[in-house]
Amino acid sequence: MPPGVKGGAVAALSAGLAPGLRSGQMRGMQPGDTITVTVTPRASRGRIVEDGGRLRVYVTEAPEKGRATEAARKALAAHLGLPKTALDLVRGAASREKTFRRV
Repeated sequence: MPPGVKGGAVAALSAGLAPGLRSGQMRGMQPGDTITVTVTPRASRGRIVEDGGRLRVYVTEAPEKGRATEAARKALAAHLGLPKTALDLVRGAASREKTFRRV
């Protein structure tokens, strides 16, 4: 099982990418699936990259009052092609390692 992703699409996942998808596209997450990402706050620019089979979410916001977490949630949802309200934080509110669940 690839690190960081659990749920219905796990069998077909490869390096954190959903079934049949290529670079930059991560669709196919079903409700209840989770994904673990590493968040880097205060980055020079916001972006999402694959790093050793895991996703790294770089956000420009500072890790104060949940701003970086919220920015990471919105960026990840956009990257997955989901509405920003489709991801809930499950674990890692005060950590760089965050787990989100598809609602």
